[in-house]
Amino acid sequence: MNKTTKISLFIISIFIIIQFIPYGKNHQNPKIVQEVNWNNKYTKQLFTKACAACHSNNTVWPWYSNIAPVSWLVSHDVDEGREHFNVSMWNAQSKNKGDDAAEELEEGEMPMAIYTLMHPESKLTTKEKEDLIKGLKETFN
Repeated sequence: MNKTTKISLFIISIFIIIQFIPYGKNHQNPKIVQEVNWNNKYTKQLFTKACAACHSNNTVWPWYSNIAPVSWLVSHDVDEGREHFNVSMWNAQSKNKGDDAAEELEEGEMPMAIYTLMHPESKLTTKEKEDLIKGLKETFN
């Protein structure tokens, strides 16, 4: 067996072994405790399109979220998103930062580039982004 074959077998073995690590495979969405009182349905629709996968308890887990190590990254991003801003836990979660949501969007911090790359349907047009920023400000201020 040559060196390249050994290295390939080692990499394949590691990939198979890490599939048995349970982190990132629990795709049970928590119960919705209390939703945000949106200023209108359009704001909620835009938020759902661009933000809800990580900032609500309504995550639709894509197929690749079952394959380590990608599953670890997806779970981490969803966990972090929910921890900082979760519209499904509105008055039950003291860390919600609704007042920062519009600012994050204005500054281009959200949605994350990797997310829109993997989910092109979440990308907002310039008008949609402006409408969502306005709607977030009206909803959270």
